[in-house]
Amino acid sequence: MHLKSTFKILLILLLGFFTVLMINITIPYFAFDDKVAFLRIKQWIIHNEIWKGAFYTHVITSCFCLIAGFTQFSGRLLSSTPKIHRAMGWLYVAVILLFAGPSGLIMSIYANGGMFSQAAFITLSVLWILFTYKGFKTAVMGDFSAHRKFMIRSYALTLSALTLRAWKWAIVLAFRPQPMDVYMLVAWLGWVPNLLIAEWYIRSKFKHFKLTFK
Repeated sequence: MHLKSTFKILLILLLGFFTVLMINITIPYFAFDDKVAFLRIKQWIIHNEIWKGAFYTHVITSCFCLIAGFTQFSGRLLSSTPKIHRAMGWLYVAVILLFAGPSGLIMSIYANGGMFSQAAFITLSVLWILFTYKGFKTAVMGDFSAHRKFMIRSYALTLSALTLRAWKWAIVLAFRPQPMDVYMLVAWLGWVPNLLIAEWYIRSKFKHFKLTFK
């Protein structure tokens, strides 16, 4: 098998594995128990109805972003069943712009770790909403080259839900730092490298990319 094809298959399997893992992490929250998992360290804000509503909205809807976005970069799906591509794209955009993005922004204001962490998550939320909106707008305008680039950026930030946890696991395993120090660090590491990699990929692979639908 060609090395490039092998790499793509491994990448798809890796993304699929972490997406399923993320769904499994999310499932306990459907019990709406205020003292489960991450909520155990948010007891100081758990009685704030705005934050609580934003938290459950973000956790529940973000899984749809991962799944819908996962389908958007399949050339085979795009060429063979463009209607499915568009439907999943609409789902991805609608969930982020109407639910996951705004709720994430509200949560960012109350992030643990003070202003350092809050700045990281607020920036992440604003860019996530902006790139997704630009991806939607350019598709509607028929500029599919720009559309693809903005959606790559958007999905790179969507994947921060996975990479944040991967960085946390690696840092704790290697250095055993204080929990809040880890949180403040992964607040930035969770998405900045993703976006840098996305920009490198866009500039190196799509400099002359053009795509039109007939």
